Amino acid sequence: IPMRRASRVRNALMFNNELMADVHFIVGPAGASKKVPAHKYILAVGSSVFYAMFYGDLAEVKSEIHIPDVEPAAFLILLKYLYSDEIDLEADTVLATLYAAKKYIVPALAKACVNFLETSLEAKNACVLLSQSRLFEEPDLTLRCWEVIDAQAELALKSEGFCEIDLPTLEIIVTRETLNTKEDVVFEAVLNWAEAECKRQGLPITPVNKRNVLGKALYLVRIPTMTLEEFANGAAQSDILTLEETRSIFLWYTAANKPQLEFPLLKRKGLAPQRCHRFQSSAYRSNQWRYRGRCDSIQFAVDKRIFIAGLGLYGSSCGKAEYSVKIELKRQGVVLAQNLTKFVSDGCSNTFSVWFEHPVQVEQDTFYTVSAILDGNELSYFGQEGMTEVQCGKVTFQFQCSSDSTNGTGVQGGQIPELIFYA
Repeated sequence: IPMRRASRVRNALMFNNELMADVHFIVGPAGASKKVPAHKYILAVGSSVFYAMFYGDLAEVKSEIHIPDVEPAAFLILLKYLYSDEIDLEADTVLATLYAAKKYIVPALAKACVNFLETSLEAKNACVLLSQSRLFEEPDLTLRCWEVIDAQAELALKSEGFCEIDLPTLEIIVTRETLNTKEDVVFEAVLNWAEAECKRQGLPITPVNKRNVLGKALYLVRIPTMTLEEFANGAAQSDILTLEETRSIFLWYTAANKPQLEFPLLKRKGLAPQRCHRFQSSAYRSNQWRYRGRCDSIQFAVDKRIFIAGLGLYGSSCGKAEYSVKIELKRQGVVLAQNLTKFVSDGCSNTFSVWFEHPVQVEQDTFYTVSAILDGNELSYFGQEGMTEVQCGKVTFQFQCSSDSTNGTGVQGGQIPELIFYA
């Protein structure tokens, strides 16, 4: 190992250095290319493709080799790894580096690129990364992209990145059974993509051109599963449907004798939310628990990336009551999501669901804080026999007391009996 380390240090000094360079690469497209010096032997040791290029039966004898399909910055990252084992990845070059690593069969660098992409994956780039993961045949990254797109479908479909994907990726997303969003959001996203595609192709943005660039993708949107109101206020006025299609869909909603439609009729299944129950029982006594506009709070961590969608809360212990509630999710003091809403409790010990506007991605092995401030009927049910660790399917939750809690809630007892999530 010390000898190998010494050779790597020596090689690192030769990286991007003219000293003894016996080959030069002209990297990048014409007009924006960069000349990069290299050493055949070092490259051949680290890549079977370079070995074949320099020492195989069809070896290159030229001292300059043109590589127009790789970005210069990505090629330098590849070379730096081959010379020194160092990997320097950045968000704006990682996809190009993955392409270079795949092209020259350098598995360790390709794996590092995929890991980098997985950790930087969020709703706004999930569709673009799905497109790339399919292109590069990276099933693990594809799976992670789908987790984000399913759980945070509205954010993903409304992102700028959605408009940048290729048509096959658009079709596969719009076909997806588990998209966790309403169909009018899917329709609006498809229209936005069609507009962007018209611009890419240099076409005037007209309803006819949008239909043409979409092709059969338009007929993958489940328009009949919208409510009549959603259809009338959105798709019916979009001008992308023909008058005959619009008429047929209105009749399908309202007429006893329904016409045949080319659009799918079955609603998407979406995702079923899961619930983590942290108490083993609930109770009430006439002198407690009281909601008084104070903060009930708890900390939690998970061993697998999940998406927090909302909280299950206890309601009144003395008859029907309406509550106003502010729920919040924080990480290291930074607010990630909050919602101010109302819910009606019927006086039983059931929990009542309160949702964030969008599910929030929660990383593994990091503590987050959820809190609820309720105003309404003071006397409430409360949980007892609380657990510090709860197994929910494939996800393990850990709970800790929160210093934000000013109304008595802790691990052993109190409020916030449920976390509602997707995994």
